[in-house]
Amino acid sequence: MVIVVRNLMHAVLFLILSFVGVAGLYVTLSADFIAVAQVLIYAGAISVLMIFAVMLTPRSGRDNAANSLQLPAFVLSGLVIAGVTFVALETDWREAGRGSFESTATEIGQALLSPFVLPFEIASVLLVAAMIGAIVLVRED
Repeated sequence: MVIVVRNLMHAVLFLILSFVGVAGLYVTLSADFIAVAQVLIYAGAISVLMIFAVMLTPRSGRDNAANSLQLPAFVLSGLVIAGVTFVALETDWREAGRGSFESTATEIGQALLSPFVLPFEIASVLLVAAMIGAIVLVRED
């Protein structure tokens, strides 16, 4: 629906809905931390940024013209969807056994503070340097 609707504001709202759907997929995969990050970062911050961009952009006063390649694009996308559906239905999917549930936030925290502590600290120093640089650039003399 994001690429089909003609109103740009409706497209952004459908994009927010698709971001929330991706977060739901992460929840079904037992990746709770990534699902929360998806909702906070994409459905929250990025979507608000896009809504502000749409609202602050002036209208040009003309409607988008219909593209002559619209029909071939629909045919090609239909063939791709049919091919993916055929492959998904004909594949012998094996089910993996489920292990015990552990929080992904705990695993991410342990990974950041044990084997990846040096890259984590380097990234934190770079972020602090970027914030200080931004403050210096915007500061009035």
